[in-house]
Amino acid sequence: MGTLSQPINEISQDNGLHVSGRDARSELDSSRSRDVNRSGNKTIITSRNHVHVHHLVRGALEQALKESDPVEDGTPTVAGYDFNQGVNYTKLFQTLPTMGFQASHLGQAIEAMNAMIDCRMKPVPAAEAEQTTLPCGRRRTNCTIMLGYTSNMVSSGNREIIRYLAQHNMIDCIVSTAGGIEEDFMKCFSSFYMGDFKLKGAELFEKSHNRTGNLLVPNTTYCKFHSWLNPILDTMVEEQKQGAEWTPSKLIWRMGKEINNPESIYYWAYKNQIPVFSPAITDGAIGDVLFFHRHLHPGNSIKLDIVADVQTINDLALFSVNTGVLILGGGVIKHHILNANIFRYGTDYCVYVNTGNEFDGSDAGASPEEAISWGKIKLTCKPVKVYAEATVILPILVGETFAKRQAEFTAFNSCHSF
Repeated sequence: MGTLSQPINEISQDNGLHVSGRDARSELDSSRSRDVNRSGNKTIITSRNHVHVHHLVRGALEQALKESDPVEDGTPTVAGYDFNQGVNYTKLFQTLPTMGFQASHLGQAIEAMNAMIDCRMKPVPAAEAEQTTLPCGRRRTNCTIMLGYTSNMVSSGNREIIRYLAQHNMIDCIVSTAGGIEEDFMKCFSSFYMGDFKLKGAELFEKSHNRTGNLLVPNTTYCKFHSWLNPILDTMVEEQKQGAEWTPSKLIWRMGKEINNPESIYYWAYKNQIPVFSPAITDGAIGDVLFFHRHLHPGNSIKLDIVADVQTINDLALFSVNTGVLILGGGVIKHHILNANIFRYGTDYCVYVNTGNEFDGSDAGASPEEAISWGKIKLTCKPVKVYAEATVILPILVGETFAKRQAEFTAFNSCHSF
């Protein structure tokens, strides 16, 4: 019996092919102009002049031209923006869900954030209306919006976008790392600068210029921060002697009060009474100041109750009517928010923005499906993860949601005392 490795003119007619070289090629060419008969979802291939091809070739042809099952009705088709319509960013962003890949995820994130805001704007159900405040003292709305971000978001220009959200009382709590707290205050004293990812570390070290990605933070900024925070701690210690009890969130509010600068995220968090939780408060310059302050004032230093803050954020989620979360990055800030939502059987709305992948079991890489398995996200939720760097995504996401609806927030906030 012939094999596929044999020349065509060596295969016997028993295998269905003519044997002479030119005739065999002629017959094959003829067989390629085949008829295709369809029966149901199956494709049956025949030759117009009934020349039989090798059974493996026939099988390959049948598989290659197998009919698809019908696409489910209502499935969107892939389509992008047509710039023949002019440069219209609103219309461009509206095409994102059908663009494909991460553009589609961004489009879905915009839809999810708007659904979260829609939920917030609705009246609290009558059965829930008796309780008017949350454990942190904020007014109870139909959806508590929880924002989490890693420190690099404040290092970058996303700081101004986050400040906007706090300024207009569009969020109900913040969770960040120590760097995400202290760098906001540092920028009130001096600027961060643009650098380059390729700058030499040794040369920067000699100049006392700290590099964060392609940003530069002169070490003088830290010196100014230390000088500013130390006397505040001195005053808080004296108040502690009179019975004041401090937590990381209370420390951040106090810093927001003392900075008294509308460029600061935490000035607005203090002014609008938006609680700010930082479970890793000592992992940065704030921790450095606390370290030196304790050495300089042995037995007379500030004490921060982290357990009280854990209770507050967990109760905040537990006693909310609904919750929605926007999380930029991973690690402790992502888990702290999601863990709080376990106690209410998961959040109702969820958007992640980060570059993590789950092959290594990291928290940043953990998908919404993994969070559902823990009860961090409700089964009824339609979570979205955008696999992208947040300085690209957040300006678009806020621009197409919170910022476009600022008038709604202003009217809503005027009717609700926070």
